[in-house]
Amino acid sequence: MVVREKYEQNLAEVQTSLVDLCEMALEAFNRSVHSFVNQDINQALMILDQDRFINRLEEHIQDEAILLIAKQQPVATDLRRLMVIVSAASDMERIGDHAVNIAKETIRLGNEKLVYSTEKIEHMKALTITMLKDMVDAFTSENLHAAKEISMRDDAVDQLYGEALVSILETAKTEGASLEQLVQISFICKSIERIADYTTNLAEALFFLLKGRHYELNN
Repeated sequence: MVVREKYEQNLAEVQTSLVDLCEMALEAFNRSVHSFVNQDINQALMILDQDRFINRLEEHIQDEAILLIAKQQPVATDLRRLMVIVSAASDMERIGDHAVNIAKETIRLGNEKLVYSTEKIEHMKALTITMLKDMVDAFTSENLHAAKEISMRDDAVDQLYGEALVSILETAKTEGASLEQLVQISFICKSIERIADYTTNLAEALFFLLKGRHYELNN
């Protein structure tokens, strides 16, 4: 096998690992919100335990990218692709971290009856999951038009986040409402809002990959 063919094979393997990492991170996020809504402590604990697999895969992708750079000394366009893969893997690992944060808040809440409706939170989660799945598809197919359109959907999540905070504050004024619980729920909302932001990161990374310059989207 010639050097270029070997490089392309190794690069394809790294890209496949990135897709696997995306799927793992999105699944962890989905399950973390599910564990909160259903107050499923066992599922939340599993998310904490399984986060190490996300971390290890992200480290593996970084290591493989570094090896490719060291061994193959790729040209500028190939180097940019490897940089983008490493950046995207780091973002996926951070999504896994936010899923862990949601799981930890779920564990802290325990079986205490929730004083706040989970409707807006479930809506935020549904929008974010759809955005991220669509963005991963756009990223892997290198569809710039789709990536830009998907990143703009983040405004809807931001709006829901703002509405959730207002309603949480209103709930806090209610006699008997648990302030500590509401603070924990607001942290969960913030984690979801931050996860949605990574769609824009992926879109900007794709623009950098294909255009060779940095673009700021959805600002």
